[in-house]
Amino acid sequence: MKLLITGGGGFLGARLARTLLQRGHLAGQDIAQIVLTDQVSAPADLLVDGRITQRTGPLLAQCAGLREEAFDGVFHLASAVSGECELDFELGMRSNLDSTRALLDALRQSGQTHGKTTRLVFSSSVAVFGPDPSMPMPARVADDTLPAPQSSYGVQKLICEHLVSDYTRKGFIDGRAARLMTVTVRPGKPNGAASSFFSGIIREPLAGIEALCPVDAQVSHPMASPSKTVEGLIAVFEASREAFGGRLALNLPALNVRVCDMLDALEEVAGSAVRARVVFKRDERIAGMVANWPAGASSVRAGRIGLVPDASFVDIVRQYIDDCRQSSSAGDALKGLAQ
Repeated sequence: MKLLITGGGGFLGARLARTLLQRGHLAGQDIAQIVLTDQVSAPADLLVDGRITQRTGPLLAQCAGLREEAFDGVFHLASAVSGECELDFELGMRSNLDSTRALLDALRQSGQTHGKTTRLVFSSSVAVFGPDPSMPMPARVADDTLPAPQSSYGVQKLICEHLVSDYTRKGFIDGRAARLMTVTVRPGKPNGAASSFFSGIIREPLAGIEALCPVDAQVSHPMASPSKTVEGLIAVFEASREAFGGRLALNLPALNVRVCDMLDALEEVAGSAVRARVVFKRDERIAGMVANWPAGASSVRAGRIGLVPDASFVDIVRQYIDDCRQSSSAGDALKGLAQ
């Protein structure tokens, strides 16, 4: 089996690749090769595995070459993030919409050349949902809630969902779109996503660094751990068309938690001194964006293919600590945590 992971050098793509390599198989087939495409190099631990091939550079520039290859499966994770897309409209359109269209056309051409229909999982986002005067947003967005995105990023993700659906309807690909909840806790430094602070208010205090929270403590949002997100992507790939339940996107499972609940969990795991490193300082730009995001989500269709949310946010914090301890950066990442 030959797989492609776009965004394979990023945090989530790399974690997905590691999980697949450890499994050794997907949908009943042995994994012979995983091609990782990204604008940055993949982590060194992946590159030493003989099943990994790396290609660097913008995805849009790579798509013409992908027409000549036959892939059994694709995980399309590459994306400019929400904050970037609001600040740079052209970047978002090029990175999210244009690249996805080019990738789908490459897979369409490849299928015609090689007589093989590629299965694709597209990582969409909870950002496709938002409030609209014609349709108030429910307290919890469901699989069948009408999307009304309030950001360029959300609009681009929604358009791509429908492109994946239509290319599937036409038989060009076997596509599935999964709406990712906010993935927490992400390691490393803050990125350009408006949701970055949801990881920062856990990650930075554990590293002994003050973290600014730009929203109120009562703000609620659906979140999922990295491991549950990767588990969801794999399950969506392996699901039969009947089990997936149609061609429209589904919500991956989430914990619906408030910022204050996150900080309570941090204190339970790491102590009050670590929690005290979180300082509330409202940022009107970010707070305004978050106000248009769902406060919670449900995932009935994902439950039908065996997916469940994390047990608690305490578990998510502990998973992050365990992940850090298994990596070479544990000293820096956890230097604010009493040993």
